[in-house]
This record gives sequence, C-alpha cells and structure tokens, in this order.
Amino acid sequence: MDLDRGSSSTSSTSARATPGRPVRHGALYQFTQQNLPACKPVLTPAAVISTFLLMGLIFIPVGIVTLRASYSVVEIVDRYDNDCVPEEYRGNKVAYVKDDSIPKNCSRFMKVPKSMKAPIYVYYQLDNYYQNHRRYVKSRSDRQLLDGLGYNDSSSCRPLESSNDLPIVPCGLIAWSLFNDTYKFSRGPSELKVNRKGIAWKSDRNHKFGKHVYPLNFQNGTLTGGAKLDPSIPLSDQEDLIVWMRTAALPTFRKLYGKIEEDLEEDDVITVKLKNNYNTYSFGGKKKIVLSTSSWLGGKNDFLGFANLFVGSFSILISIIFLLLHVKSPRAYGETAHHSSWNKKSISKSIST
Repeated sequence: MDLDRGSSSTSSTSARATPGRPVRHGALYQFTQQNLPACKPVLTPAAVISTFLLMGLIFIPVGIVTLRASYSVVEIVDRYDNDCVPEEYRGNKVAYVKDDSIPKNCSRFMKVPKSMKAPIYVYYQLDNYYQNHRRYVKSRSDRQLLDGLGYNDSSSCRPLESSNDLPIVPCGLIAWSLFNDTYKFSRGPSELKVNRKGIAWKSDRNHKFGKHVYPLNFQNGTLTGGAKLDPSIPLSDQEDLIVWMRTAALPTFRKLYGKIEEDLEEDDVITVKLKNNYNTYSFGGKKKIVLSTSSWLGGKNDFLGFANLFVGSFSILISIIFLLLHVKSPRAYGETAHHSSWNKKSISKSIST
C-alpha cells in the first residue's frame, strides 16, 4: 500500500513537472472537459408548453402577413409553345423550329384580371430545362467574360471554345444556347414599351463581364444554338446575356426579360406579338410568358406563408397536447432528481453489501 501511494505520488509529481501537459485549472482544460459555466435550462412542463405556444403565436401572424403579400401580387401566365406552332407542323415541331424559311411570328392575348401597378415585370419561363447539368454548367470561361482575348485558355468551354479555327467570345454551351424568343406588347392601338435595361445584377455587370470585351465569332458555326449578340456592344451592356448566364438550379425557372413601366387596368387586353424561335421541342420543354407585379416580399410565392402557418399551427397543437397530458398526470418539480438520488443510494448500498 505504501509503495502504491509512493508510486502514485511520484507519478503525479512527474506529471505536474512534465512540460507540455495541460494545466488542470486552465481555461483550455476546462473547455476540453466541458466544465465551463453554461446555461442549462430545466425543461419543466410549463416551460415547454409556453415555448411551443409562443412559437405558434409568432409563426401564425408571420404566415398570414407573408400570404397577404403574396396574394397582393398580380400575375398572368400564358404558355405559348404549342399554340404558336402551325397546324401542319404539330406532328414535327422540331423540324418547324429548325427551318429558318418558316416564319415564327405568333400573336397571343392576355387579359388583366386586376389592376397592375408599374413596374410590371416580364419574364420568360422554361420548364424541363436542366441548366444545372454538370457539363452545361462547366462549359463557360469566367476569365474570358471579364478579360476577353487577354485570357487564352478557353478549354473549359468545350465543345464550343472555337469555330473555324478562331476563338469564340463568349465561349461555351451556356452562351451558345442564349434564349432568343422576342416579345412586343400593345394595349389597343398603343404600344407598351419594354425597358430592357437594369434587368441584370449590378455586381454581375461591374465585376463579371468586361466593359471592353466584345462578342467575337459568336454563332458563326454551322449549328446555331440561340440568340446572336451585337459585336459593337460590350458584354457588360448585354444584359439579356448576363441574365441568361446566371444558371438556374431547378429545371423550371424564370428569367427577367424586361419591365413595363405603365399601369395596367382591370380587364385590359394585352396583345403579345412574339417570335417563337427557341427550340424546346427536342427535349420536351415548355415555354411561358409571365407578367407580374411585386410586393415588399418579392414575387408571388405562397410556400413561405403556408410553411409559417404550418409550423405555427403544429406548435400550438403540440402545446395543447402537452398541456392535456400535464393536467391528466401532473408531475411535481424535482421528482426526477428525487428518484435519481434514491437510485444512487440503493446502488451504493447494494455494492457495500
């Protein structure tokens, strides 16, 4: 026994003397041993019920407010990809959209259900279009978009980095597939002008697309993917391209086409003269045109409101269930601690015996 005490005291002394060992009363040691002071709330029935009830009282009003904001947005959606194909080409829509000799003009009529205050945002919506495909997303050169031909490595743009042994600016599949349907709006005899400036993010215009980079050898190959670009306008001013290059994460997405800066009254009939140029028929895609106002929360989106209402209602339901269980079989405060101390005493007695 004496030897054990001596050896233990010697080892403890050597442990204290050993450099690099953690000090047992230091802040780092307390942190690693989880002995720092911390808030440890006692989850009493009253606290749990009050917490769930408070969550419900917060989330339900927030859900109502967000739903009202969403319902205040007036939105008109019109799908035109099928109706804008002539009857004789309905059986082979791909051949129709690829044949440049066939006119692609089409007229659509949109009735305004409620008064729409300016600005009215014009979107084009594409369905079943996977811009998030790995090969599609990687087929671009951000350095080239910013520096132009000053950056020579465009290997990331394959298979569209060059054409006729000349580099393409902007290169890659994303730019090549630029949306090229066009829209013109009128109300009665008067034309509704669409402002196509200010539709792209300011950060993209200033920091991602060069002010001295111009399109070069773009859409000059044998296969044309989408819209062409004006070679006299720098990429930083080609806002339709900038909007398109910000790829979508989901197969159904909307992209801003422009803004109508006039109010529309209820029951107004808007005539849309469009050109159905973009090929979505080869992969079963859909094309829609959207006119929408906005609220302080953005566009029309009911999900956030319903999500808040669900969380709030569920929290109140849980608080009611807990309250009924507590009323039916109440438990005195400290009962758990009493039972745990009694269990410790009984275990220690059994060990001593």
